[in-house]
Amino acid sequence: MISRLTANDLNNALDDLTEILHACVHDGASIGFIQPFPSDDAQRYWQSHVWPNIQTGAAEIFVYRDGERIVGTAQLVPAAMPNQAHRADVSKLLVHPRARRRGIGRALMAAVEARARELGRSLLVLDTRSTDPSLLLYQSLGFEIAGEIPNYCRSPENDRLEPTTFMFKDLS
Repeated sequence: MISRLTANDLNNALDDLTEILHACVHDGASIGFIQPFPSDDAQRYWQSHVWPNIQTGAAEIFVYRDGERIVGTAQLVPAAMPNQAHRADVSKLLVHPRARRRGIGRALMAAVEARARELGRSLLVLDTRSTDPSLLLYQSLGFEIAGEIPNYCRSPENDRLEPTTFMFKDLS
């Protein structure tokens, strides 16, 4: 089941979100963090970076629950500048490694896209490490490649620099 969290939901969701982020980074996901990545750092990310944006309306967060547990999440970040009022970024699509290959990422992306449409956003933008399997998921959902930047991000597992692919989807 997919739902959108509010800032008041932090206490109930924090443990699950922390576990998902921690597990994804340790599974090799290139989502801005590098190993070693302690659970405390994962928890601080949600509390210090995501929740302030949720509270101010600068971002929205969606979660996928399998029973009582949250096993997936994605963020929608509407562009704030007046000349970009038609655009939103998709950020941190995360599915716990134990819950993958069940359509959770696809379902979260559908919820993000539906919300973007509700908000009148006609363009979605995201980036992903060029070698990640998520690239194929995004392409299957209709995202197009805008370009690739070599050496854009550091591997979460070692000092190797890797390329990132920027993608977009026109919702109009």
